Amino acid sequence: MPVVHKNVFKAARQGEKRRLRNRSVQSGVKNLIKKLQAAVEANKTEDATSMLREATRGLAKAASKGIVHKNTASRRISRLTAQVRKLATK
Repeated sequence: MPVVHKNVFKAARQGEKRRLRNRSVQSGVKNLIKKLQAAVEANKTEDATSMLREATRGLAKAASKGIVHKNTASRRISRLTAQVRKLATK
């Protein structure tokens, strides 16, 4: 029978906590992006610009915590900004 150390169980508990926290943050960011895209679809410029600010903040925060890779966050922010700017010029 192999020897299982206490720190193995502790690491598993910590990993589970991190996983749940990361999923919560990630789903929050997804919801912000969905709201932004809904505002863009509905041609609501003011709502879209305010939602862009929130989505950008959420993505940047997730990237700083390591939940989303920084390049992925930057790419998503860039694409969302382009959508809102395109809407504003219409």
